[in-house]
Amino acid sequence: MPDPAVPPTPPVPLAALLAREDLGLRQIAGPADPSAVVHWAHTSEMADPYPYLLGGELLLTAGVHIPEAAGSGTYFDDYVSRIVAAGGAALGFGVAPVHDTVPRALVAACDSYELPLIEVPPRTTFSAVARAVWQLMAQARHAELRRVTEAQQSLAAAASRPDPVPSVLRQLAQRVGGWAVLYGPDGVEVAAAGRQVGTAAREALTGLTEVVRPSGPGTPTSASHATADVHLAAYSLGAGHGFVLGVAAPQRDPGDHTIASVAAVLLSLLTGEQQSGSGAARSSALVRLLLGAPAQDVAPLLGGEQWVVVHARPDTLTAPDPVAASALGAALGSPLVDVAREVVRVLLPAGPEPAPQPGWTLGVSAVAGPREWATADVQAGRALARARATRAGLVRYGARPALADLVPEADAEAHARALLAPLAPALAETLRTWLSLHGSWDRTAVALDVHRNTVRQRIAKCAALLERDLDDPDVRMELWFALRRP
Repeated sequence: MPDPAVPPTPPVPLAALLAREDLGLRQIAGPADPSAVVHWAHTSEMADPYPYLLGGELLLTAGVHIPEAAGSGTYFDDYVSRIVAAGGAALGFGVAPVHDTVPRALVAACDSYELPLIEVPPRTTFSAVARAVWQLMAQARHAELRRVTEAQQSLAAAASRPDPVPSVLRQLAQRVGGWAVLYGPDGVEVAAAGRQVGTAAREALTGLTEVVRPSGPGTPTSASHATADVHLAAYSLGAGHGFVLGVAAPQRDPGDHTIASVAAVLLSLLTGEQQSGSGAARSSALVRLLLGAPAQDVAPLLGGEQWVVVHARPDTLTAPDPVAASALGAALGSPLVDVAREVVRVLLPAGPEPAPQPGWTLGVSAVAGPREWATADVQAGRALARARATRAGLVRYGARPALADLVPEADAEAHARALLAPLAPALAETLRTWLSLHGSWDRTAVALDVHRNTVRQRIAKCAALLERDLDDPDVRMELWFALRRP
């Protein structure tokens, strides 16, 4: 039996059609298969409907074509066998106006060929049955579109997390109810998520990935294979980099291909090397910086004159990897990303304010020109420390207090150096953080990743070296003014 031509709209379960009380349909022959589906309804009074069927139909007939002596020959066997050969899903027989009952020979033939036979009562018209099929199809399509939309949103959110590749695979596996795996250019599994599959299916999926792995012109970008137990699909990622997405699911719903395709696009962005004009400009900017060009001359190649620096730390305990850092940069709108130990630094042109990112804690500098990039980097670090201490998703570095504008820059820097001279850099940073958090031992300890007793000891040492009373508001103000100097 040929496979039915399945339209993009989800099929209708035959059981759902039988459950419609307004139709009064009743199955009187054939297997009672809960998984049986109908793709459309078609009415025909032809003795041989085969040439007019596409497959998957609920064929409706009133028996006008049945000859009087049909019960004594092979007519019904021939009729039903042709419907089955065409891929018909079920046969609906109307008991009016030609026949008062469904012919027994037809019932026997449908049982013999395992074709569901539906009795249509006199009060139900064929057009009402067809309308019910289309109504159920419209409902199914709406539900499927909603499922695909929700899946697209969840996949996009997963791609911006600190662990984007595993997150996308987990979401994909959950949405298709199966297993999703990313294969590297060498065919080795890079990451996987979801329900594990058997060895045979795993080997078959690995073999399927070789079909789509770039090997020259004409290589397909996707391929699929179905068995009785599992449906396999493979998707080539990017433009010839060799990564492949594999999916194994127990069934294949109409929207699953769309969902997997969205995941493939996101994984392509996460794993592919973006070779473009902007990439060449960034490379040129890096070379010029290394060869001694001033930052302000390089900035136009990178895309702007005014910039902000973002420092970010993942909310998980694991350190960020380059793929996670690139995903964060893409979410913020900049490819200029640096992974420095536990902190990701992003340089992006000033414009729309950076938004909080799920799974990350962000510190954002004030807007700065290329000459002030180093200062903005310090500001972003301080904003990140405050964000972590206050458990905020994002903190922006505030504008300088008005007092700073009243003191000449050179005098302010000289005063700060003289006042803070007794303090080592670690002590000065502890004092700055402690003052920024209003003297909170616990929050300062969190921001600096040290024990609260260590904070107490350092602050006591600062007070002794400076010979100042740190509980005095005037002293705190003077020290804060000095510590705010970049």
